[in-house]
Amino acid sequence: MRIVLGVTGGIAAYKAALLLRLMTEAGHEVHVVPTESALKFVGKPTWEALSGKPVYTDTFEAVEDVNHVLQGRKADLVVLAPATADSLAKAAAGLAPDLLGNILLTATVPVVMAPAMHTEMWEHPATQANVATLRHRGVHIIEPAVGRLTGADTGKGRFPEPEDIWDQTLRIMADAHTEKPLAGKHVVISSGGTREALDPVRYLGNRSSGKQGVALAEVAAQQGADVTLIAGAMDIPAPEHPNITVVHIESTRELLDAVLNHARAKDALIMAAAVADFRPATITSDKIKKQDGASAPTIVLEQTEDVLKTTVEQRAAGEPLPRVIVGFAAETGDATTTPLEYGRAKLQRKGCEILVVNEVGVGKVFGQDDNDATIIFANGSPDVPIKGTKTAVAAEIIDQLARALA
Repeated sequence: MRIVLGVTGGIAAYKAALLLRLMTEAGHEVHVVPTESALKFVGKPTWEALSGKPVYTDTFEAVEDVNHVLQGRKADLVVLAPATADSLAKAAAGLAPDLLGNILLTATVPVVMAPAMHTEMWEHPATQANVATLRHRGVHIIEPAVGRLTGADTGKGRFPEPEDIWDQTLRIMADAHTEKPLAGKHVVISSGGTREALDPVRYLGNRSSGKQGVALAEVAAQQGADVTLIAGAMDIPAPEHPNITVVHIESTRELLDAVLNHARAKDALIMAAAVADFRPATITSDKIKKQDGASAPTIVLEQTEDVLKTTVEQRAAGEPLPRVIVGFAAETGDATTTPLEYGRAKLQRKGCEILVVNEVGVGKVFGQDDNDATIIFANGSPDVPIKGTKTAVAAEIIDQLARALA
């Protein structure tokens, strides 16, 4: 494999030399392209000695070979490590001030970037917007590690260990050459919580963060699917990915309309949104005023639409809705019934093919980075317990969905 290793001007440039050694020892041909500032940390002789190849930094070097285009065209992989905040900004803007910038613009192969910078720089809205833009274009961004930074600082932004970067890069390359199980499929996923208006200011809602739905959308897209994400209220931004289209909704009625519209003629539907079961029977046009000495108003509730059950019923009536529908059940147990038992009853009532049962409560699932759930099946297949990060849980759900579609 022919690799272009771009190195930018951060203190972590010395670790890129270790990454280069891993690449060459694996038998790959590596062409190092440092920026001028990178050479202030690690000199050209080091890169040439470790790679066994000449090192160029300027667009006007080796012009007889059209080097600024040739390098990107001939590469099988481009890795930018470390990627500073400045280099991410330039790449997102499409700037090409040097040879490395030109290579990034001409490369049509997988591009992997490993950012390294201080925590404040990584968390700055400009950097996060640049990362989102690059990911939307298909660039693979390896999350920086948490740990000791330059000086006495500690936090997120540390350059990942070279072995971790190389392992993730190999997985990315393997995925690029592996047929995706959801290639050619279109999956609709709902995420976040619905909000039911009480007056122009207040609403009834729930604690859903949207993290699980976003993870499902990202994993489904990685597995080759075109994804429509129907997003309610979420604590995190909607994912930016070329295969993900985002539709925003607020109320349960809007969610039902969006599902029946966008899921038509699609392959699968995953209902991960936390849907409000009740809404105020009357919505006041003016804000309800708090008056001293007066009693609190009585709010009469009515049931909202059952989005999952309605979708299954309309499919049964002949509407062209997905043949595989995955529901979510956020349950709490009581003295006589476990959350899983409530989930089995719900699966039977709803009529979907797969149900993911979560035990919820304060500090459980909602807003957390981890999840603990059980996948149950209408066809009697054995239960699949899953526990881990929401991305890991999403991966198992998407795997079960792919099997059902197959």
